[in-house]
Amino acid sequence: MSQPEIRLHEGELNVMELLWSNKNLAAKDIAKIIKEYIGWEKNTTYTVIKRLIDKGAIKREEPGFICKASISKRTVQNIETKALLNKLFNGSLATFMSDYLKNQDLTRAELLELERIVGEKRF
Repeated sequence: MSQPEIRLHEGELNVMELLWSNKNLAAKDIAKIIKEYIGWEKNTTYTVIKRLIDKGAIKREEPGFICKASISKRTVQNIETKALLNKLFNGSLATFMSDYLKNQDLTRAELLELERIVGEKRF
């Protein structure tokens, strides 16, 4: 059975980034770091942590209210990319790539890297 798609908002991503970087953190340490860098009060951070636990993005371990990501950054990136493509480009990666690349000044190295990636996908 596949895992349901967990959608995260920007505030939730702030907490997840800490966990993806640090593997395990006590909720109190997350709150301290978030307060220092973002300015949230402890209660706000704990509310976001609870929401992430409810969504299945974080596992809580005792003792010490230790938080651990239960979804990888790559998985979240894939879910959010798919949602963005669906929302803005009717799910078409080709339309997105075409529109995006038309408006970019790419170096020769970047073009070669894109060609390599596409070449690996060819049948």
